[in-house]
Amino acid sequence: MPDSDNTVYVVDDDAGMLESTQWLLESVGLNVNAYSDGRQFLEAVEDLKPGCVILDIRMPGLGGLNVQEELQKRSLDVPIIFVSGHADVPIVVRAFKSGAFDFIEKPFNEQLLLDSVQQALQDSGETAPMTAPTADTEARLASLTRREKDVFLPLAQGYTSKEIAEQLDVSVKTIDLYRARVMKRLGAERLPDVTGVAIAAGLLDPLELRQPTQPD
Repeated sequence: MPDSDNTVYVVDDDAGMLESTQWLLESVGLNVNAYSDGRQFLEAVEDLKPGCVILDIRMPGLGGLNVQEELQKRSLDVPIIFVSGHADVPIVVRAFKSGAFDFIEKPFNEQLLLDSVQQALQDSGETAPMTAPTADTEARLASLTRREKDVFLPLAQGYTSKEIAEQLDVSVKTIDLYRARVMKRLGAERLPDVTGVAIAAGLLDPLELRQPTQPD
């Protein structure tokens, strides 16, 4: 269990989500400070107590990425767990490039969030960034077959099924099958989750991601 002296700051403009997240965290004995928008959060915290921040990406006025940037300008180094119901690859990449600890899509699994918070709190006192994959991530990656691994990395980089099929000289239907299997093995519901796993595991540099051009 994380140290009771730690504080989890939750910033979300969705009142229902803010309340339910606060209740979830307090139900396991965590200290929680909740804020309904990014500016309110920044005005309330001159300096952050040891802990972590759960930060919504999309909020009116000051979005999560802007809040992250402002914290960095103030030299407030704290693990940030981004949450979003509208994540896409460029947003995930920008968040991780800026030092995000984790990125979780809404609606999130409660245990997934609690696990991420616990790890963030454990690592919050460390100066070195987290580069090594967790045991769970390693186990999931190890479960991939050779062909699934061939699909995993270009999928994480943002390539489409058609582009991966051309790279591997197989049919699109085959890639779609492997894509579904990769996501299932990794516990990923959407593409940004796959990207996050690859970056967290140190298998993918955010700069190696394919830049989006035109929609398929």
